[in-house]
Amino acid sequence: MARRYRYSFTKKKEAKKGKLSAGLAAASFLLFITAVALAYFLDTSLGFLVGGVGLFATLLSVYGFIMGLLSFSEEGKSHKTSMIGSIANGLIMVVWLGIYLTGL
Repeated sequence: MARRYRYSFTKKKEAKKGKLSAGLAAASFLLFITAVALAYFLDTSLGFLVGGVGLFATLLSVYGFIMGLLSFSEEGKSHKTSMIGSIANGLIMVVWLGIYLTGL
């Protein structure tokens, strides 16, 4: 007679730094949209404001990327939001870096 294996799946909580990383990715993306809208509507009259929003969004994405990587060290937690936050912040950092290097 074959053995019956009984599996028990426990619901793991998400890593706190992973949640923070995903939230910072969302905030940085919203600030990107804000910077694009400001640049369009203000028509270069307040360029320092657009630059400040962009710089702040870049720093948020860098911090979110670091938090996403650090959240993988939390044991016994689910790392779904950590992966989402790290990847999203990495992509946002590349986009911001590309914008700064092209001088837009």
